[in-house]
Amino acid sequence: MATDFLSIDDVTDDELAWLLDTGNAYASQREGGPQPLQGRTVAMLFEKPSLRTKVSFDIAAYELGGHAVYLGADEVGLDKREPVEDVARVLERWASVIVARVMAHSTLGRFAANASVPVVNALSDVEHPCQAAADLLTIRQHKGRVEGLKVTYIGDANNCALSLGLGALALGADFAVASPDGYAFPDADAARLRARSNGGALMLTADPDEATDGADVLYTDVWTSMGQEAETAQRRAAFQGFQVNERLLSRANPGALVMHPMPVHYGEEMEQGMLEHPQSVAYTQAENRLHAQKAVLRLLVSGE
Repeated sequence: MATDFLSIDDVTDDELAWLLDTGNAYASQREGGPQPLQGRTVAMLFEKPSLRTKVSFDIAAYELGGHAVYLGADEVGLDKREPVEDVARVLERWASVIVARVMAHSTLGRFAANASVPVVNALSDVEHPCQAAADLLTIRQHKGRVEGLKVTYIGDANNCALSLGLGALALGADFAVASPDGYAFPDADAARLRARSNGGALMLTADPDEATDGADVLYTDVWTSMGQEAETAQRRAAFQGFQVNERLLSRANPGALVMHPMPVHYGEEMEQGMLEHPQSVAYTQAENRLHAQKAVLRLLVSGE
């Protein structure tokens, strides 16, 4: 059974399917059900700002019977005011779960190695598994399944792309990524994706049209993530032609879903108006962060 959720790789295929089943149940009925966090506290430590992640985890803790404590970057100062190891050893004395949104993925490993309570990755520079769980839940709600679909990601092969790909391949989908030269998955990540495949095919290309042909899901994310602001001009130039717009969507299968984890940089990775497109499910993705994360917390705390 998973003891931490730092990566999609931390859960088995059966556990991933359970997360989607349980998240869907929470989406159908917000009130009632098990209260695995009754009388317990979730420590939320964020080095990066957030709307969806912060609010959804806070509400998730409340709806599971618990309480969330938010700690911003300036309040703790990881490795500045005190080392990660000391923070982990203190928080484990009070909290039943540590939810961390960090700059470096290695910080999560240090938390997990020094805390006796579960640690959840609320975003790192390598993976965003909570977002992927909500994405896969959204796909299954609208398509009835993930297995056998073609999920296409357009843009920077970033943390969201890796977690989504690991999950989609594990559930039997095909996964295609179109990234410009210099912004594709590193060899180690590509190897992880291939190893995670459960019958689906992996396509890595520099051609958005090729990746989108026959897609059932068309997914994109910002060209410049938090912490990369100094590269904005360079990235805008590199990613020309990697925008999700009506033309690109027309190459996908009829009824293909349009997805984005938000926030959107309109006019860059997504054409203005595409988030409100009839095939867009981006706002449902945002809502499903709550339901998927309730399932994650329940799995880690109660082992169901």
